[in-house]
Amino acid sequence: MSDTSKVILITGASTGIGFETALLLAKQGHKVYATMRDSAKAHKLKQEAAKREVGLNILSLDVQSETSISECIKQIIDREKTIDILVNNAGAGFIRTMEQATMEEIHQVMDVNFYGVIRCTKAVLPYMRKQQSGHIINISSVGGIVGQPVNEIYCAAKFALEGLTESIASYMKPYFGINVSLVEPGGVITEFGNSLTRYFNDTGGVKDDDYKPLIQTYMDYRATFTDEVKERAFQKPGQIAEVILKCINDPEPKLRYLTSEGAATFTKLKSGLDPDGEGIKAQVRKGILNR
Repeated sequence: MSDTSKVILITGASTGIGFETALLLAKQGHKVYATMRDSAKAHKLKQEAAKREVGLNILSLDVQSETSISECIKQIIDREKTIDILVNNAGAGFIRTMEQATMEEIHQVMDVNFYGVIRCTKAVLPYMRKQQSGHIINISSVGGIVGQPVNEIYCAAKFALEGLTESIASYMKPYFGINVSLVEPGGVITEFGNSLTRYFNDTGGVKDDDYKPLIQTYMDYRATFTDEVKERAFQKPGQIAEVILKCINDPEPKLRYLTSEGAATFTKLKSGLDPDGEGIKAQVRKGILNR
């Protein structure tokens, strides 16, 4: 590895943003450990890595299992002696109102999107603290800034992730030399949305209850995002990967990276005064920690 090469762990790399990020960062010369819950899905990533002539390390990691996380990180530390960057990308969407959702479904969404990030971050922090350097990048969403109907469980998980990240970012750098950032996409063309719709349909679709008019209106809205519209208005996973690369290469990494003008416009009423989060981070550090 060159002096600028980093050891990078990425979760949820079997498809979409994680898939493209792993390939892009490997192309940049970094030592990338692309991880996924189901290693049987690794063949597509291996094929694409060979096609692009990049070297990747693919390991199994289930963000819902502390044992799986510990075993994966031990493998990396045994080989590399360090983890420089953690990209917490693994996530799961959900369409259903809170009242309609089962508690099992709610726990699942929170576990993957929020507790999964906590498990992985807790596992790498001892190594980053010891080396007094590192960068934790959490893939959030505009849904972590603006609450949206019929997505309240997913938004709640991303709001929690935003609060967690904003809070630890206030002290990680001055005390331990660790940068902490959020990457916040809007609409992205991935398998994520298709899986979301399949699960919704497989669990009853638009049910004949009091929520039917609301759910139907929301699903009609989703139906307007045809492939043609998505191609024009949504970002591709590779474009999000480019933002993650920008975050990694930033000499002074910001707290927030909204990935497009559309994402910035959608969140402007809440993020317009401090879109990169640096203002609030500085205010909190100064006001509470005097740093």
